[in-house]
Amino acid sequence: MQERQRNTLSRQNADRQSRIDRLQQRVQQLQSQKPEGLRAQRAQERSLQAQNRLLEREQRLLRTDQARLDRLGPPPSAERSAAAAAAAQAAARGRFAAQFRGTDALQARTALTARENRWAPRHAWRRGHRAAFVAWLGPVFWPYAYSDIFEYTFWPTAYDPGYWAYAYDDFVDTVFWGADSPYSAYARYSDPGVATSGRRAREPGASPQALRQLCGDPDKGITAWPLASITRAVRPTQEQRALLDDLKTAAAKAADVFKQSCDDNYAMTPPGRLRAMTSRIGATLQAVRIVRPALDKFYSSLNDEQQAHFNALGPEIGKRSPSQPEQDAKAQAESCDDPKSSLTQLPIERIDAVVRPAGEQKEMLDRLGAATKDAVKELQAACPDDVPLTPVGRLEAMEKRLEAMLLAATLVQPALDKFYATLGSEQKARFNTLQQYAGP
Repeated sequence: MQERQRNTLSRQNADRQSRIDRLQQRVQQLQSQKPEGLRAQRAQERSLQAQNRLLEREQRLLRTDQARLDRLGPPPSAERSAAAAAAAQAAARGRFAAQFRGTDALQARTALTARENRWAPRHAWRRGHRAAFVAWLGPVFWPYAYSDIFEYTFWPTAYDPGYWAYAYDDFVDTVFWGADSPYSAYARYSDPGVATSGRRAREPGASPQALRQLCGDPDKGITAWPLASITRAVRPTQEQRALLDDLKTAAAKAADVFKQSCDDNYAMTPPGRLRAMTSRIGATLQAVRIVRPALDKFYSSLNDEQQAHFNALGPEIGKRSPSQPEQDAKAQAESCDDPKSSLTQLPIERIDAVVRPAGEQKEMLDRLGAATKDAVKELQAACPDDVPLTPVGRLEAMEKRLEAMLLAATLVQPALDKFYATLGSEQKARFNTLQQYAGP
């Protein structure tokens, strides 16, 4: 009985995935059209809304059926459970964030709380937590990129010390596993070594109001620049105030860039997720490049005393020694030198086992594996040797990190597209829900 239900659900999922593929192609075609005239534009908008509603319905039904399919699976044997636990432990070691996993248990758990609740930095700070890297909020990748990039510039010690290590891990993980990696050292911190096979991924939730705030006004509310704090700290002269105004103008222009990178459609396929992430990272890099010249000029205009006050900006979150940033940077640099099997070898092995590619598909998967290794090497090269002591230095370092992430994306995307295009509907459905097949 269960086997018959399983087969029926598998066929339904394959058919539904085919419909999703067609609907996504239709949405992309409509978005690329540039109709002339108000009437034609309104007709296009209505058609696009209708297609998006159909797409969201099919995606919702696919998630529901996949959950039912997972519940029908037989419980793992003791041998399989032990193997899955061993795989989880090995996967947690081969990551950028491996060095931060056990350095401070309380700190890691509080950062995990901030992450799982998807708190914006200032929401976390109000609760006494350091800000953590949040990968997704609904359909938006790196939702707090605006505040993270620029608030990290001013007070990096108010962020989880492994912030960038987890950002790199999530960037690679999300391509293969979706929004909830079953092997993430961060996500599994509180229960290390437990087998993750069959674990349901958390649905990325976000209220319409939160997304409107995030996408429509990234320069307002909780994501505002701390310009008032800067003014109080450095007490600028009239000439410096003019440069600070230029910085404020640049910050507003940077916020406009983020509005264009928001998307209200969930990316359900690996190629779609990577494109969504690439768009967001590109917008973040563009924003940094808009702001950095203005910050350079303002900071250079300050005298030594003013610069010292500027460098000391930030909320008091926890107690950290003056040498802690250097220790954190050293830990991450050491982690960067280690092999990244969890990010390169593991997902390719799981794709091979779950999707069962053959012939040309196998060749394309090998190319995807090679491209992933090259991408991770670029991320490793952008790891820090130290934490810059000035806001200008930290923004420059972040620009290099973003450049590495964007390059990594461009290395993986062609290989991922070619591999995905060779798959059949059933294979695509399995690849799209790879996190459900996380066992060894």
